[in-house]
Amino acid sequence: MKYYLPTFTVFVQVLIDEVLLLTSFWLSYFIGSESNTNVYFSKDFLFLGFLTGAWTLVTFVMRPYQHTRLKFHVFTLIYRHLIAVLLFSAFGIFIWMLLQDFHLPRLQLFYTFLLFWFLGCVWRTAAVVLLKIYRANGNNTLNYVIVGYNETSQRIKRFYDQHPEFGYKFYGYFDELNTQNKPSIRGDYTVLNQILASNQIDTVYCCIPRVGHPLLKDIVEKSNTASYKVKLVVDFAFFFSQAPSLEFHGITPVISLSSEFLDHSREYISKRLFDVIFSSTILLLGSPIFILLGLITKITSRGPIIFSQDRTGQWGKKFKIYKFRSMYVGARLGHSEGTLDKRITPWGRFLRKTRLDELPQFYNVLRGDMSVVGPRPLADYDVKTLMDESPDDFKLILSVKPGITSIGQVKFGYAGSPTEIKQRLRYDLLYLNKVSFFFDMWLIMKTMVIMIKKQGK
Repeated sequence: MKYYLPTFTVFVQVLIDEVLLLTSFWLSYFIGSESNTNVYFSKDFLFLGFLTGAWTLVTFVMRPYQHTRLKFHVFTLIYRHLIAVLLFSAFGIFIWMLLQDFHLPRLQLFYTFLLFWFLGCVWRTAAVVLLKIYRANGNNTLNYVIVGYNETSQRIKRFYDQHPEFGYKFYGYFDELNTQNKPSIRGDYTVLNQILASNQIDTVYCCIPRVGHPLLKDIVEKSNTASYKVKLVVDFAFFFSQAPSLEFHGITPVISLSSEFLDHSREYISKRLFDVIFSSTILLLGSPIFILLGLITKITSRGPIIFSQDRTGQWGKKFKIYKFRSMYVGARLGHSEGTLDKRITPWGRFLRKTRLDELPQFYNVLRGDMSVVGPRPLADYDVKTLMDESPDDFKLILSVKPGITSIGQVKFGYAGSPTEIKQRLRYDLLYLNKVSFFFDMWLIMKTMVIMIKKQGK
């Protein structure tokens, strides 16, 4: 049986805040009062009444006590309380300016607002912690079912299994019975209707496309009388990897799944212009550094200064990428084995940590093979891995010109295994949705910080 007490809980929260406001005003009287007397005057109580009314008005307008279980976090509540207190303080100062004959010290007013915010944060933190512990122990739970059995629906269940503090109790999967899902689901749609009619369920998760339109419509219509919430679960992972964009055809929303990266000539020209100017500047002004790094590379180990390797660029075009050599001559090519990789020279470790080995790639940028910012270019062994395990993501990443630095390079670093290649690719795919001049500048700055701190992986 379901119990809903939203009005009562809001009343309790308002009451607690009103008590804290009274306490804050009382404490501020001793802290901030310029008078030596500790006797309250009737005007103080009258002003406190105005403040109480102002807080009630703020809570009515902002509704800071309305939150879902999934958003019931300490920082969320404290942030909402801060915004509410700031608005409340504005009301309080306005009332204080209108009623200056009350002779209330401004310092006392300041301490009232400050203490009220602090005490409000304390009790909200305590409430979140205690309530989550209470729910994690199986109390104050909400019952939920999942309609449609697939990988997406299983992720929903795993999420709640990993977060018992949200207080959700699983009542089973429901789908059309077959030999594959029969051991895992509780019943078919007939059993689902019986469960929903029993008024025991609080939330119904419907997994698209397992749930068809007629069934979904029936579940939604019955929710109006059965008092359960209906939530749609759609596997957006594929859509997000395709850099989707929303457009409207009249009033009909349409999601475009084709990458529109640099679709317009103006954006392409501006990015290319920046690449040419930036790489030319680095090559010209950094030439003494290039010469010094080349000499040290030559002196510290036998072999050429520059290392070149075939990489796959935009639209699958092959090109040679250039780096300062960081490995011993004759070393086996392949994934990096981390800091213990014996193929890397001592000087090469320094070059990799500071990312200085990447500097010759500005020549690749000037040639047009690469951009300053973009997904990292793929070696042949990376291409094979992605073609076997993530072909859709691989094809999408080829729609953009590779770069010297990227989100994956900043957040992840060098990939040392097929698993890490896929993880770094996930980061690089995010760039398709974030392309802008200012974001490129941010990535360049983050790369410079990594170089200075020698944090390159």
